[in-house]
Amino acid sequence: MDCKYTLPAESPDAVCKYTQGGKILDTTDPEETQHALYKTNAKVRIFENNNCRLILKNLPPGKNNITCNIKQADTASDTSVVEKSVNGFTVTTTNANVRVRENQGVDLTCSHSADFGANARVEWKYNDLKGSQTYVFFDGKATTPYAERVTKFDGNVRFSKVTRKDNGVYDCEVSGNGKFGEVKVNLTVLVPPSPPVCRIPTSVTTGWKTVLSCYDMDGSPPPTYKWYKNGILLPENPSQFPAFKNATYKLNPRDGNLVLSSPSKMDSGQYYCEAINDAGPPQSCRVVKMEVRDRNVGGIVAGVIVALLLLVLLALGLWYANKKGYLPKKSESLNFFNPPNSKPKPSVVYQPPSLYGGGDEEEDGEFRQKSSFVV
Repeated sequence: MDCKYTLPAESPDAVCKYTQGGKILDTTDPEETQHALYKTNAKVRIFENNNCRLILKNLPPGKNNITCNIKQADTASDTSVVEKSVNGFTVTTTNANVRVRENQGVDLTCSHSADFGANARVEWKYNDLKGSQTYVFFDGKATTPYAERVTKFDGNVRFSKVTRKDNGVYDCEVSGNGKFGEVKVNLTVLVPPSPPVCRIPTSVTTGWKTVLSCYDMDGSPPPTYKWYKNGILLPENPSQFPAFKNATYKLNPRDGNLVLSSPSKMDSGQYYCEAINDAGPPQSCRVVKMEVRDRNVGGIVAGVIVALLLLVLLALGLWYANKKGYLPKKSESLNFFNPPNSKPKPSVVYQPPSLYGGGDEEEDGEFRQKSSFVV
């Protein structure tokens, strides 16, 4: 377990003591003595960044109230006292948020209480920024993607070199004696931003919604973005600044979008974007001049007139062609389906018997065809 503390600048070194129930587990104070019960299973060390660590073996199960006491070496008064309630089967790390520059090495630490047993199983998993999970160490061995640059010692993971693809959360999972515990370590690989890709139109129409975008795909942690117009920084909340009280834009520093909901001629100017993170100097894209113009009403009217003139010319052309006989007449169109040399098809006409009689033939009651074919 760790006990971090703060001392005034240029103060003497501190001494650290862990106690339980009035008994000294261990101490760095040469004037005090460790209790005999803990000489073989408790050890205290002070590390850099004012961190006092207690390593305790065979911690009994259940709740264990342990006190960390810090004081300056040449004074009798304590500078800070931290109460720690330690439960059995614990898994801890000395640094839960690790930041390291790209292509450098780094250690991810993981320690567990002794009650997991001497043969506790320790595995590391990696969760990327998209939510997928893979093993770093499984069954005591590094998996294929990490075999050449990752080693494990005392449950810790050591990277010989990290890249921006290693950004994410690493889980240290410990199991033993029928129990399970884990601790998460967030790794941020520091990569300076590169010149962002900006999309700035050179001409827009008044009143038409316009989006200016800015994005850098290299920076880690993900950069934030600032927009400039004519060399002047555009504030994220323009309504809070008198010089921008009439501005109608919306700026999102996280995704880099500058939205002009209803641009006017006052929005004309030279624009550029800047990508910023704490891994290196800011980077900007090139300046682009954007001009806001009124709607071209004259052009729209001219286009309508030209379309109407084309329709009139088409109608006149058809009329003239018809007048000169360039277009086929209706009868000629019909003759296309009935060529002049083709034989006419006969038609049969049936005439019913007269109701008033009509000669001997009809009186005999026999039907005879008359004028069978009509041409």
